[in-house]
Amino acid sequence: MSHIHVGARAAGVWLAVAAIILAIVFVFHGPISPDLGVQMEKIADGSMRWAVLHWAAAAALSFFAVASLIALTAGSRLTQEWWTLSAWAVLPVGALWTVSTAVAEATVIIDAAVAGNRAVFESWWMFAAGIGNGFAFMALAFTVIAVNEAQIAHATVPRWASSIAAVAGAASFVGWVLGSWLGFAFGAPIWVVGSIAVCLWLAWFGLSLLRGETVPATRTSDVPSRA
Repeated sequence: MSHIHVGARAAGVWLAVAAIILAIVFVFHGPISPDLGVQMEKIADGSMRWAVLHWAAAAALSFFAVASLIALTAGSRLTQEWWTLSAWAVLPVGALWTVSTAVAEATVIIDAAVAGNRAVFESWWMFAAGIGNGFAFMALAFTVIAVNEAQIAHATVPRWASSIAAVAGAASFVGWVLGSWLGFAFGAPIWVVGSIAVCLWLAWFGLSLLRGETVPATRTSDVPSRA
C-alpha cells in the first residue's frame, strides 16, 4: 500500500474519531448564554458534566490537529488544490487555539464558577472566548473542505451531503460571529446546530477515507460530456 493511501486512511481515522467525539460534546454542551451570570450558574450546577465535556472537546480538537497534519504530509488528493491545502493547514492552528479554551473551561473557569468568584470567572471567560475564536477558523476550514468534496465527480461521500456540510460549516462560522462577536443570543444555537451537522459529515467523510477511496478524483467541470 502506497504512502498516499496509508496517509489518507490514517487521516480518515483521526478525523472520524475527532468528529464523533465533538458532535457528542455539542449535543450535551448546548448554546452558551449571553448573560455571564446565567452561564456561571449553569457551569456551577453541572460542574462535573462541564469538565467531562471540555476534556473530551480538548481530546477531539487534538485529534483534528493530528488528522490535518497527516493529511498535509500524505500528498493525497485532499491537498491538491491551494484552497484545500490552506484549509488543512488552518485546521490545526484553529484546533490548537481552541484546545486552550477547552482546558481553561475544564479547570479554572469551573473552579471560579463553583466558588462564586465572579471576577476570576469573567476574566478567564474573556480569555476563553478570545482564544476560542480558533473554532471560527476551523468552521471556515471545514466549509472549504466540504465545498471541494461537493465539486468532486467521484468523491468519498455523496455530493449532496458535502453541499449540506458546506452550508452547515458556514452556519457554524456565522453563528459564532453572531453570538461571540456581536452578542446576539440567537447566534449560539446556530453555531451549535451547524457544528453538529458538519461534525456528522466529517465522521462520514473520515470513515469513507478509511475504506480506501483515495485515488485521484476529478471535478465535475472536468468530466467529459457524453453528448
